[in-house]
Amino acid sequence: MPQPFYDDDHDAFRESVRHFVRREVEPNLDRWEEERSTGREVWKAAGAQGILGVLVPEEFGGGGAGDYRFRCVVQEELARVGAAALASGFSINEDIVASYLIELGTVEQKQRWLPGMAEGSTVASIALSEPGAGSDLRGMKTTAVRDGDEWVIDGAKTFITSGFSSDVILVAARTGEKEGRPQLSLILVPTDTPGFSRGQKLRKLGLHAQDTAEIAFSDARVPVSNLVGEEGRGFHHLTAQLPLERLSIAWRALVAAESALEWTLKYTSERRAFGQRLIDFQNTRFKLAEMTTEVSITRSFLEQSILSYNEGGFDATLGAKAKWWTTELQKRVTDGCLQMFGGYGYMDEYPISRAYADARVQTIVGGTTEIMKEIIGRDLANRFPS
Repeated sequence: MPQPFYDDDHDAFRESVRHFVRREVEPNLDRWEEERSTGREVWKAAGAQGILGVLVPEEFGGGGAGDYRFRCVVQEELARVGAAALASGFSINEDIVASYLIELGTVEQKQRWLPGMAEGSTVASIALSEPGAGSDLRGMKTTAVRDGDEWVIDGAKTFITSGFSSDVILVAARTGEKEGRPQLSLILVPTDTPGFSRGQKLRKLGLHAQDTAEIAFSDARVPVSNLVGEEGRGFHHLTAQLPLERLSIAWRALVAAESALEWTLKYTSERRAFGQRLIDFQNTRFKLAEMTTEVSITRSFLEQSILSYNEGGFDATLGAKAKWWTTELQKRVTDGCLQMFGGYGYMDEYPISRAYADARVQTIVGGTTEIMKEIIGRDLANRFPS
């Protein structure tokens, strides 16, 4: 038999996370959906509980775990209660911006930002997408021009998670051109920077409790020292870090599908129609059998992917495979589960309704399914050079 994915340390951490979710998350889910924001208190509570900053080195205020399975525990427990919006916001903070700072940031940048991110007093965003550009990073129009000891940033970004509430944003901008190709750089922009502005919260199909915004820069000036990584190497840095972002999305997709199945198994075992339980109908059992089998097989692949990531062996192609398969699976499973709830599945008082809407963006964010297949296809083609 395969070894268990988690050990005693993860189990102990899960108890802490579950207590946090029961106390700070479950009672507030409906209110957050109505207000279209989680507010800041839950972030501070998560920081105080040691749930944020798990992978941040101890010298910068984090847990220094170095084991992504602790992040998996957090995502599982949030998925169990249908808190996809909060899980997504935490992931931007933890798996993306903090990861860039840990891998590429200067000591000064880490000292300034990581402790606040770990304690929940600082919320971070990343700004890649632009109006009209979508997934085409090379079509980016936002610019950052060097003026003495400052970067002068102009442009606009859209679909920014936590863009309405974040304290610092990691911005990708054009800082030059080489051989006719734009050179991108990554720059930290505090949101109190003059020349930075936010649009209104964007209204979305799902993830209502996660604030999403358009942002703009007009002669926004930040110190040259806010450059993260190397000037002109932004595209390379993004390519190197995207596998973790996609692995994070994949895990959230898996645990969301597992939670949807658990809710559906409970509902179909209690709900009766035509004199018997829904689960006693052959069609119901067959559909559930299909979905649980797909989800179980997917968990095996993702668990191995997580272990591979921990050992430094997770690459862009594996990230693309994990991301496209799991997010498409999440869509199929939540749709199939909602069908078994009948008319009640369309009602927001049932978590499957919210999960169905929340799932739709998963095949888009972090690179669309089509882009993921292109990455995998190019890797296959490169095995047989012309």
